[in-house]
Amino acid sequence: MIILGIDPGVAMLGYGLVERTGPRLRAIDYGVIKTPSDLPLPERLESIYLALTDLIELHAPALMGVERLFFTKNVQTAFAVGQARGVILLAAALHKLEIREATPNEVKVATAGYGSSSKDQVQRMVQAILGMPELPEPDDAADALAIAICVANRERSISRIPTGPLDRSAIKPPPSGPTPYEKAVRDALRRERLGIGPEAQVSHAPKRKTAS
Repeated sequence: MIILGIDPGVAMLGYGLVERTGPRLRAIDYGVIKTPSDLPLPERLESIYLALTDLIELHAPALMGVERLFFTKNVQTAFAVGQARGVILLAAALHKLEIREATPNEVKVATAGYGSSSKDQVQRMVQAILGMPELPEPDDAADALAIAICVANRERSISRIPTGPLDRSAIKPPPSGPTPYEKAVRDALRRERLGIGPEAQVSHAPKRKTAS
């Protein structure tokens, strides 16, 4: 399953594609969509829509994870994010993509283990969970990957709940012990406490791209 994570914004929109195969997660693509500030807003939103359409048609994700809009004292920022979210949801609807939302705190808990994590901590945990040889940058792209991770593991947890309870012979007990994802999180937290970097991990991570 491929999940497209989106960190909404008009000036810079982060995207991250993560593939889940069983308990394993890997990054497929990530980057940012930038729109010039001197363009009229309708053209900036159109640019975002077209770039998202290209990503969806190229990677054919099964789900789209989007950061849920939260209240902020900066009304102008809230309006801009809301306008970007409208375009994002439209692109998903036209491509028959299911939407999953997550708050910033939910994303931080799912990746770094607690809701007050800094952006730097989220970046390092995303790197560890996906086995990436370098930190995902910029922050917007790292946040989008974190959203995709959050959605991927939430969906996996749901899929592990047995269905059809009348057919007892078809129900298998869930595996005991931590999953590979949970182990990765624990190991990364332990390395952070000990001041050990993730350089020992080797993976063929994708190169960061910027769509415009």
